[in-house]
Amino acid sequence: MKFAVVQFPGSNCDQDCLAALRGADGIEADYVWHKETSLDDCDAVVLPGGFSYGDYLRCGAIARFSPIMSAVITEARSGKLVIGICNGFQILCEAGLLPGALVRNRSLHFVCDLVTTRVETADSPFLRGLRAGELLRLPIAHGEGCYFADEDTRRDLNDRNQILLRYCDAAGRVVAAANPNGSVENIAGICNRERNVFGLMPHPDRACAVRLGSSDGAKIFESMLRSVAGRQAAA
Repeated sequence: MKFAVVQFPGSNCDQDCLAALRGADGIEADYVWHKETSLDDCDAVVLPGGFSYGDYLRCGAIARFSPIMSAVITEARSGKLVIGICNGFQILCEAGLLPGALVRNRSLHFVCDLVTTRVETADSPFLRGLRAGELLRLPIAHGEGCYFADEDTRRDLNDRNQILLRYCDAAGRVVAAANPNGSVENIAGICNRERNVFGLMPHPDRACAVRLGSSDGAKIFESMLRSVAGRQAAA
């Protein structure tokens, strides 16, 4: 199973993603430079965190126009799994593959912490094998991670079960005190209507080993592996 980790100028979590993916049994992972124009030979795509193009204009705004993004959009619309982590989430929103936007943290400060997120639905190829209500401990590191969407968009996200993760406290309660950046409805991660594109601000790539403080992130990549394998077996 081959995963592509897209590298943009300024990406700084691409190595984390590659190490996490290569640490999972059955996954082969390689970098794809942003000037490439094809993703035909991969089974899933990862847009890593970092500061693509130095976050000039706004996070993800320039990366959205990199040559590789035409291929990312094509593959996403064909049903291939695409995950965007932190800056990758911002890029997916800028590219129109996910609704809403990521804006400055309400505190106006960069936040680096280990947070708790709650699985809102397991109806996702990214959370297969997990259960609704399960808690995942994942690190965050961002200055513009406050998810915002208008009321109609939020209604659609809730009605269609597109909110996959919410920030919560250690008891699983979705409360304001557990929201690290001011995201509306404590939203930490969402998917598209077709459920094959997932964007999240927390870093599963930095939570794939107990020595890192949590191994919960590995569950997301392992779920992707099982989902892709299941699709290929059914094809």
